Amino acid sequence: MKEFLATIQTNFETFVGEAVGILWSQPMIYFCLGVGLLFSILTRFLQVRHFKEMIKLMFEGKSSKAGVSSFQALAISLSGRVGTGNIAGTATAIGFGGPGAVFWMWMIAFIGAASAFIESTLAQVYKEKQEGEYRGGPAYYIEKGIGWKWYGIIFAISALAAMSLLMPGIQSNSIAAGLENAFNLDTKITGVLLVLLIGAIIFGGVKRIANVAQFVVPFMAIGYVLVSLIIIAANIGEIPAVFALIFKSAFAMDSAFGGIVGAAISWGVKRGIYSNEAGQGTGPHPAAAAEVSHPAKQGLVQAFSVYIDTWLVCSATAFMILFTGMYNVQNEGDKSFLVQNLPGVEAGPAFTQNAIESVIPGFGAGFVAVSLFFFAFTTIMAYYYIAETNIAYLVRGRSNKVPMIILKLVLLGTTYYGAVKAADLAWALGDVGLGIMVWLNLIAILILAKPALRVLKDYEEQKKAGLDPVFDSTKLGIKNAEYWEGGYKESKGDKEEKVS
Repeated sequence: MKEFLATIQTNFETFVGEAVGILWSQPMIYFCLGVGLLFSILTRFLQVRHFKEMIKLMFEGKSSKAGVSSFQALAISLSGRVGTGNIAGTATAIGFGGPGAVFWMWMIAFIGAASAFIESTLAQVYKEKQEGEYRGGPAYYIEKGIGWKWYGIIFAISALAAMSLLMPGIQSNSIAAGLENAFNLDTKITGVLLVLLIGAIIFGGVKRIANVAQFVVPFMAIGYVLVSLIIIAANIGEIPAVFALIFKSAFAMDSAFGGIVGAAISWGVKRGIYSNEAGQGTGPHPAAAAEVSHPAKQGLVQAFSVYIDTWLVCSATAFMILFTGMYNVQNEGDKSFLVQNLPGVEAGPAFTQNAIESVIPGFGAGFVAVSLFFFAFTTIMAYYYIAETNIAYLVRGRSNKVPMIILKLVLLGTTYYGAVKAADLAWALGDVGLGIMVWLNLIAILILAKPALRVLKDYEEQKKAGLDPVFDSTKLGIKNAEYWEGGYKESKGDKEEKVS
C-alpha cells in the first residue's frame, strides 16, 4: 500500500512539474512581453506621456463607504507585487542571468506598465457594487466584456485556489525560515503569530486591509530602499563600473557575460514579470475597489505601481548585490561558474544578506529576515483580498457570509501549515494556479483592448478640454458597464450622487 501511494505521489509531482514547465515556458514569457509591447504602441507609450499624471493621481481622491482611495488601492496592489520575489527573485536573476538581467527587468517593467493600465482600467469599467462594496477583476470583465461566463468562472476558481490554498503557505514559509535563521525563532511560534496578526486584519474587511497596507507598504519599501542607499554610498566609486556592467552584459558586450546574453534576457524578463505582475490578473482586483470618477485614473495609478515594484524595490536588491560584488553567476548549461564570489552560497536572499554584512557587519541576516517578514506578510493580505473578490464573484446573488468565513479559515490554516512545513510541492502547485490565471487574463485583455483604449481616449479628450474627467459608459457605447451608465455617481454615505 505504501509503495502504491508513493507511486501516486511521484506521478502527481511529475505531472505538476510538467504543467509548470508548459505554463511558464518561453512562449509564456515572450507572450507577456509581446502583449506589453503591443499595448505600449496602441496607447502611444502612455507610461511616458502620462508619467506626471500617474504621480499626481496617486494622491488624489478619497475613500468612500463603498470604495477605497486611489492610494489605498495602490497599496493593496503593491502588497501583492512587493514580496519575496523582490529579494529572492532579483538575486536569482543575477545568479543565472548575470548583471545584464537587471536591465531586462527594467525593460519588462517599462513595457508591462501598459498591460497594467489596460487590465486595471477594465476592472474599473466592469466593476459592480456588491453588499455595499465595489468588486471587480478579470472574472468580472471576462463575463461582462466578452460575454463568456464559463471563462470567468474558470479564472475565478483558478485564482481562488492559487491565492487561498496554495500561495499563502509559500510566503509564511519564507517568513518562518528567515526568522529561524536570523533569530532562532521556532517556526511554530512564527506560525501562531502570523495566524493571529493576519486573522485580526482579514476579519476586519477590505477597509482594514487597505488601512494596514497604506501604512506598512510605504514603510517597508522606503526602509528597504534607504538601506540600499547606504550600501551604495559606501561603494560610491563603483557607480560608473556597475552601470557599465549592467548595460554591457545586457547586450553581450562584456567579456565575462557575453556568452549568456540569452540567459540574461530570459531570466530578466521571467523574474521581472513574476515580480511586477503586470498582465497577470492580480492587480485588477484592488484596482476595481477604488473610488474614482473615471476608470483611466486608477489604470494610470496601477501602471505606476509596476515602476515602484521593479525600478525601486528590485533595483535596491540588485544594487546592494552588484555594488558589493556579493554574487555568483552560474551557467545553466554546463553548471560552471562565470563568477564565484560566494563559494557554496546559492542564489537567493543570501546574496543580499552577504551584501549588507560586508558594509554593516551583524546586520544583514536580521534585516533581510525582517524585510522578508513585511514583504511576505503584506503579500498574504493581498492574496486574501484577491481570493475574497473571486468568492464574491462566484456566489453573486446569494449570501456570501459562510463562504467568506470558510475562506478565512482555509487561508489561516494554509498560512500556519506553510510556516511549519516544507513547501516544495506547494510552490509548484501555486505556479500552476498562477500560470492558468496569467494565460486566461492575457487572452482576455487582448480581446478587450478596444473598450480600454476607448476609455483612455475619452480621458485624454476631457483633460485636453480642461475638465476633471468623469466617465459615462452610455455615451461611449460600452455595454454591461452598469455602474457607469448615465455617468459617475459619487458614493456619499448610503447615497450616490451623480457628478456631471
